[in-house]
Amino acid sequence: MPKRLAVALATTLSAVTAAALVVTQPPSATAATGGFDFTRAQVATTGLQAPWSIAFLPDGSAIVSERDTATIAQVRPGSAPTRVATVPNVSPQGEGGLLGIAISPTYAQDQWVYAYFSSASDNRVVRFRLSTPQTQQVILSGIPRAQFHNGGRIAFGPDGMLYVTTGDAGTSANAQDLNSPGGKILRMRPDGTVPPDNPFSGSRVYSYGHRNVQGLAWDEGGRLYATEFGQNTWDEINYIQPGRNYGWPACEGMCGDSRFTNPIQTWSTSEASPSGVAYANGTLFAAALAGKRLWTVPVSAGSRTGTPVAEFQGTYGRLRTATVGPDGWLWVMTNNRDGRGTPAADDDRVIRVPPAGGTSPSPSASPSVSPSANPSFSPSPSPSASASPPAGPRACSAAYRIANQWPGGFQGELTVRNSGTAAISSWTVTFAFPNGQSITQLWGGRYTQSGSTVTVTNESWNGALAPNASTTAGFTGSWSGGANGTPSPVTCTAA
Repeated sequence: MPKRLAVALATTLSAVTAAALVVTQPPSATAATGGFDFTRAQVATTGLQAPWSIAFLPDGSAIVSERDTATIAQVRPGSAPTRVATVPNVSPQGEGGLLGIAISPTYAQDQWVYAYFSSASDNRVVRFRLSTPQTQQVILSGIPRAQFHNGGRIAFGPDGMLYVTTGDAGTSANAQDLNSPGGKILRMRPDGTVPPDNPFSGSRVYSYGHRNVQGLAWDEGGRLYATEFGQNTWDEINYIQPGRNYGWPACEGMCGDSRFTNPIQTWSTSEASPSGVAYANGTLFAAALAGKRLWTVPVSAGSRTGTPVAEFQGTYGRLRTATVGPDGWLWVMTNNRDGRGTPAADDDRVIRVPPAGGTSPSPSASPSVSPSANPSFSPSPSPSASASPPAGPRACSAAYRIANQWPGGFQGELTVRNSGTAAISSWTVTFAFPNGQSITQLWGGRYTQSGSTVTVTNESWNGALAPNASTTAGFTGSWSGGANGTPSPVTCTAA
């Protein structure tokens, strides 16, 4: 976006203007902000080129879009990124290029990857398969594009619908024009058609009056939150409700006009420029570009409930996005090679932050994976069962825990650790479910199940563990007798 004006208004605006919402002096960060231990953050991978969005595949890897190269990189912690696809028809310029990506909720069946990108004439949403990115189905075209304000975040909501954020493309009138897709949050079926329950009949418009939205996240109640770039004064987080008007260009930040919906959080533009946002543990995690920090904002039922805290302030530079993987770790991407940062030699990077109180996998551990682009996950652990470390130089131990559960289903994790004194090349974990449980999908390992007995072996990329190193395999399952039962014993065999 154009160079912003210097902000000296924060200290002179009246309390009525939003004193309750603005944080001009962030409090000191703690070691367990929002349920994550920021003191144990790990650099997962380096050498990306202006990464913009991240999504997770069911094979135990993440994929990352690079805005200016129009490539998709595959990422596993501890390894260099591997470029796996180049998306044709992308025309990078200014803030445009290959922006948001999302994975089909039914990826195991259809293999669809969704992308939002800038073409030579517009912004558009397409879908393709990673093996054949040149064969694209256009889901939506004709979104206005410009040097600045292109929006670009896409995500599947808990309702299975695809949500798309757009910018006003430098023409502020687009935001109030219900016939323009610019300056909106759009909602559509996976094939791009209009859902019958959208707030405006026959229209993909879900909310309007936006300047440039680049972040979407849902809480456990299905409430949608979005980050939005202001112009010169206030950046925002909004609680998005269908059919609401969020005020741009009449309002930036708080507005004393009942026609418009006020944000739940604002910052001065120098403190934020918020792009991607994640949700977990009653907290929003907003990646800030100009602010060079990760804002953590406590929320509940569509309202802010506490004082925001800034993490990573000045540590990694410009931050583009944050997301929570179903491994329970918070993933954050830098954006120092986007033309506005001061890149370090290893930029751009993916940073992973472990849950507070949990065991940190080694940097070689692979993330747990979900076909959802923005999974909501509460990493508060339930009781776990651990294998006793066998004696000898080559040995492993395994810990089992239930990470999350819902009616008829649950999510579990196995943390495997080299408990011996010599390196191991492979591992096998065996346990028995106690209550009619069965695995439906597993990542970070391969499994067989016979009755209640489950055997999990490593993948080719996470079997080798140095002494005391660990890796995590995650899975989803169904249950008939209950999800809370803990398997016993849990045994681990190393080779």
